Amino acid sequence: MFVGERMSRPVISVSPETPINDALVMFKKEPIRRAPVIKDGKLVGIISQGDLLNASPSSATTLSVWEMNYLISKVTVKNVMSKKIITVTKDTPIEEAARIMADKKIGGLPVVDGDKVVGMITETDLFKVFLELMGARDKGIRVTATIDDKPGELAKVTKAIAEAGGNFVSFGFFSGADASTKVLTFKVEGIKKDEIKRVLGNAVKKFWDVRES
Repeated sequence: MFVGERMSRPVISVSPETPINDALVMFKKEPIRRAPVIKDGKLVGIISQGDLLNASPSSATTLSVWEMNYLISKVTVKNVMSKKIITVTKDTPIEEAARIMADKKIGGLPVVDGDKVVGMITETDLFKVFLELMGARDKGIRVTATIDDKPGELAKVTKAIAEAGGNFVSFGFFSGADASTKVLTFKVEGIKKDEIKRVLGNAVKKFWDVRES
């Protein structure tokens, strides 16, 4: 799966000369929390709702309402935007975008095609992918179990499910408590809950949870 398949579009952007009040109004109107800043068709920065709120005056200020409004009217997006932009392309693997966002502690990345911004990939887009990966909206028997981390162990699980007439709805493969194990969390249909442990008894090391979901 690639970023281009799950990015948000069309792109909602602002110009560097946009007053921060206008940008705040846009953020309240549109379901976004960050936007690329574009000038003459080129990406020059990125602005988040937090940037705009931090640029607004504190309630502890001694300025009058008129003074505050005057000062705020002089502040534009270019004064508060981030100029250090990290971008991805449409063919960036979705997990690579997620890794960048987690490592850099940022909530979204502009997606570019050459000099043109063609989308945004955000935390919300990644959450939707995670929901699909874990089959959160699909019915089935949800199983969490530990297997040894060595060749052939995963094949035992999938073979046992197939031979019992089951079908995988979702499948997740995670690090175990130590380097010698892996944790599987998957959802299957076609097998009853009380049959799972019998079907997988020789294929897994330990069951953590089995439930209808």
